[in-house]
Amino acid sequence: MAKLKYDKKTGRLLFTREMKKEYTLLFPMMAPIHFTILKNVFTHFGYRAELLTTQGPEIAQTGLKYVHNDTCYPAILVIGQLIDALNSGKYDLNRTALMITQTGGGCRASNYIHLLRKALKKAGYEKIPVVSVNLSGMERNSGFSITLPMIRRAVAAIVYGDLLMLLSNQTRPYEIVQGESDGLVRKWTDRLTKMLNAGKGCSAKQLEENLNAISDDFAAIAVNRVPKVKVGVVGEIYVKYASLGNNNLESFLASQDCEVNVPGILAFAQFKIDNRLEDIKLYGGSKAKFMVVSMLMKYCTKLEGLLIAAVRRHPEFTPPGSYAHTKAAIKGVIGYGDKMGEGWLLTAEMLELTELGYENIVCTQPFGCLPNHICGKGMIRKIKEINERANIVAIDYDAGATRVNQENRIKLMLAVARENLQEKLKQSQAQPKSEVDRKAAVSK
Repeated sequence: MAKLKYDKKTGRLLFTREMKKEYTLLFPMMAPIHFTILKNVFTHFGYRAELLTTQGPEIAQTGLKYVHNDTCYPAILVIGQLIDALNSGKYDLNRTALMITQTGGGCRASNYIHLLRKALKKAGYEKIPVVSVNLSGMERNSGFSITLPMIRRAVAAIVYGDLLMLLSNQTRPYEIVQGESDGLVRKWTDRLTKMLNAGKGCSAKQLEENLNAISDDFAAIAVNRVPKVKVGVVGEIYVKYASLGNNNLESFLASQDCEVNVPGILAFAQFKIDNRLEDIKLYGGSKAKFMVVSMLMKYCTKLEGLLIAAVRRHPEFTPPGSYAHTKAAIKGVIGYGDKMGEGWLLTAEMLELTELGYENIVCTQPFGCLPNHICGKGMIRKIKEINERANIVAIDYDAGATRVNQENRIKLMLAVARENLQEKLKQSQAQPKSEVDRKAAVSK
């Protein structure tokens, strides 16, 4: 068994090279498609990674035992899920470590790793190492490092995950044979995992080929595109994507016969990269760092273009707006310096979704999350002034919030959405169907 080592300055337990060979790394679920591919990337690089998919109210209750209830709800769930896994008896606690992302920003999410270590000590698991996944060099471990090949595969996984999520959401509600969309997601997840593990599927050319092939596959599914209520989902990144955090919101919306659109993770990554550039422009900084970050931004923008082009191959699909277009949409609406948490991007995504035809929006936010209350709920009135079609409901997610109340509030929003849809259909049916009909109507 690997010998335990501690950082001399901070006293934190380190994840060593010896542990990499022996330890299972557990990490919490957020976006299922993306994280499944990312987990496979970690596995390829020698980490015994395992993605936690556990659900149930006991996870929040476990989190509340070790995390103060005033803390961000995603922290309660993430820490609860990790400790619940340790309590399950499924893992050898002498050969188990935990993995969690660390952003380093002004959001409470930056404190998750410290809250987790405090919770582990309280639960009697202080000898379980915690690995920080970050690109800022905040914590280093000899047994865990993020390399350039790993970054390339991870970025590719995010792009592929975004496309699979978008196309499956736009196909599943209309498919004639139920399950075909989910089958394609599984097929491509397996295929892409094999490609990435072989060092393929990362170059711009290979990405373009794969993205186009994915688009073609989804376009080949037999569908019946009857009019449905279209709903966009925005909010704090965890409750936006994680079914554990939003009480299976996407499944609920599907049960209400809706088409769902959840903006991709690539846009959030671009937002975070762009923030670094804006900081240097406003406050100064290293020119070398600015060049490196600019190159990364340019690379992500190129991949974004490939994704959008793949969606546009088939007119039945609605492509996402470009990051540049999304950013421009909030000029004069909210400041670019408003960047804590999801910041101005949250407002911009609501404007973009409304523009794309997903004017019915669920804004998911952890209770007490100030960035989201300001940039999400606080901007609803302004968004409606810009686009009167916007039909937005802000839903707080918290351990004390009931699922019934959340779903009832969403149903009220959907009732308005269905009325608006019926009105649209009546108007379209009343319009002349051809130029001949139009002229005839004008002559009358």
